[in-house]
Amino acid sequence: MINLTGGRPGGSREPPYSMGMPAPAELVRDFVNTLDVECDTDELASPAELALWLRERGLAGPLDRATDDDLATALALREALRAALRTHHDQALPVLPLRVVVDPLPRLVPVESGVRGALAVIAAAVADASWDRLKVCAEITCQWAFIDVSKNRSRSWCSMRVCGNRTKTRAYRARKQGSRRLQASNTDTV
Repeated sequence: MINLTGGRPGGSREPPYSMGMPAPAELVRDFVNTLDVECDTDELASPAELALWLRERGLAGPLDRATDDDLATALALREALRAALRTHHDQALPVLPLRVVVDPLPRLVPVESGVRGALAVIAAAVADASWDRLKVCAEITCQWAFIDVSKNRSRSWCSMRVCGNRTKTRAYRARKQGSRRLQASNTDTV
């Protein structure tokens, strides 16, 4: 089992993400995307599903069990992260057991293990340098988190082909409908 404070028990002090776990940005993205807003499906619909999701990512051990309180904290964390990604402004996250460790660079590490420690790892991932690459799709019906890999970080949609097209088509139709009203009113005044 991975020691959530930064390495394998009795092993090296390398950060857990270098041991096959997803990078911090990918972890946050995957966690936020456990709720598919468009399809209204939730991968974290029960404490057991939360524990399974965390175990599958190496964040929790096989004996770790989630409670209803853990699930409530996870859902609050997920939606606070989604809101923070939408605006990239200050957003209050649930209180989770973290501390600062300096060895040689400062980083946040969980104080406890288990499900709360695993959720703390996700919350600590926002301090990674890749945070500014994370965004939420601008299409209001989507809200899918994605990593913006564009050179100038200007991407707005998770998929230009789907969500970008929907948004641009709606805007085009609204402009066309507005111009038809103007033309009709001009002919009425003659």
